[in-house]
Amino acid sequence: MTYSLIAKDPETGVIGIIVASRFFACGARVTCVGAHSAIASQAFSNPVWGTEGLRRLEAGEAAQEVLDDLVARDDGRAARQAHLLDSHGDFAAHTGEDCVDWAGHRMGRYHSVAGNMLAGPDVVEATFETFADSSGQPLAERLISAMEAGERLGGDKRGKQAAGMVIHRGEAHSWLDIRTDDHHDPLAELRRLYDVAGERYLHFAEAMPSERNFSGNPDRTALEAAIAKGEAERRAAGRVSRSLATGAP
Repeated sequence: MTYSLIAKDPETGVIGIIVASRFFACGARVTCVGAHSAIASQAFSNPVWGTEGLRRLEAGEAAQEVLDDLVARDDGRAARQAHLLDSHGDFAAHTGEDCVDWAGHRMGRYHSVAGNMLAGPDVVEATFETFADSSGQPLAERLISAMEAGERLGGDKRGKQAAGMVIHRGEAHSWLDIRTDDHHDPLAELRRLYDVAGERYLHFAEAMPSERNFSGNPDRTALEAAIAKGEAERRAAGRVSRSLATGAP
């Protein structure tokens, strides 16, 4: 009932997950991301695969070892699907034999795609290949574009409802976490939210505290200058705000 993409930037270590489904709030249920690892638990999603799995991956356990143990212990394994990235940069994936067709996964060196109840295998292939062919672009843009390519090949065969994207930049807290839980065109809405995030939020995110820099950069003058510069560039390019917010920014 879902397809998702996990990716890691080999140069920066940034990790992202994006998911889309004809299932309410899939972004909240499927994705678990940490500073150095990630897991997507879908089909008949088992949330403990996500929470326990991420904890163990962050502690340094290998993806395949964690997955093998989760599968072995779960009586619902045949209906489960998951793929995961460990802190060493390795992937593992499981598609249970009772997952609704079409169901399957594909793993690469730096990204993996898994899906079930899809229009066909081309959904996974298009998502995987589009991401692979888009190096050099921002990770968030690559994730969204790859999922859109999968959607053009049919996506979830039941239709569309929800999507979510989470990106971590080497911290336990997210750099970006956006979702659309109930929408007729969730990936398009997710792209709009990402565009709106670029107006102010992502500038703020650049200044957020980290474990190495506990105070971050609380200089409001620098933050407002960055926001103003971005706004001027958008206006010069003829782009208007896509925000639905009311009142003064």
